[in-house]
Amino acid sequence: MPDANVLSFSGYSAVFNALSLAVAAMLAGTLFFFFSRTQVGFKYRPALLVSALVTAIACYHYFRIFNSWVEAHVVQPDKTFALTNITFNDAYRYMDWILTVPLLLVELVAVLGLPKEQSRGLLVKLAIAAFLMIALGYPGEVQTNMGLRTLWGTLSTIPFVYILYVLWNQLGASLETQPETVKPLVRGARLLTLASWGFYPLAYMIPLLGNSLPYEGKQVGIQVGYTIADIVAKVGLGVFIYFIAIAKTENDAKTGAAPFEPALAAA
Repeated sequence: MPDANVLSFSGYSAVFNALSLAVAAMLAGTLFFFFSRTQVGFKYRPALLVSALVTAIACYHYFRIFNSWVEAHVVQPDKTFALTNITFNDAYRYMDWILTVPLLLVELVAVLGLPKEQSRGLLVKLAIAAFLMIALGYPGEVQTNMGLRTLWGTLSTIPFVYILYVLWNQLGASLETQPETVKPLVRGARLLTLASWGFYPLAYMIPLLGNSLPYEGKQVGIQVGYTIADIVAKVGLGVFIYFIAIAKTENDAKTGAAPFEPALAAA
């Protein structure tokens, strides 16, 4: 019977490569969003800068997660990987989410171009819900007691569902005021948000499978699942934000609705 705390070469490599991909994807996203901001109208640039900030924060944390994964395992003569005396620090994910999830909500709302009062109130509600979602999810993530993990996961799901509900309805309602060229992109961003966020509870629930899934299956499922969700939710959504900003800029240029650059104050 295999050691419960040993990973096969393929299992270890799956996580290693997924984390490496995340570092590269987040770095590439940061550079792309930052240098692409000059291609869009002035009022849409904050959305791209926030996208760059999200991926920059995530790149740093994935670099730390990657190093922690390497340090927590050592290769054996049979090419399996055993745990070392250095604990794998998965808390970096939650430190990342506590910063990036509110920012993801900011970039979504920013690119919609909603009235200031409406967007301010919306962001306050979403930010509070995001904080509660992450704060309630972390105690369950570190639990070995599956009953407590289920309890904390259920509590965390309440603000999670609220955020998705508000975003789905808000993005849907905004379609009526969006230019025709922008509507398909907003629909795509809405579907991508729903799909990518749906990965998180699935990965969170993997340990609840108990003895039906071995240690390797749980570790690989959680790490790869969260990593894929992060890449899609941060880089993928950022690309949609970029195309929405481009389409809105082109529409503004045709209608004369907004200048490409802010007006300079008179000397």
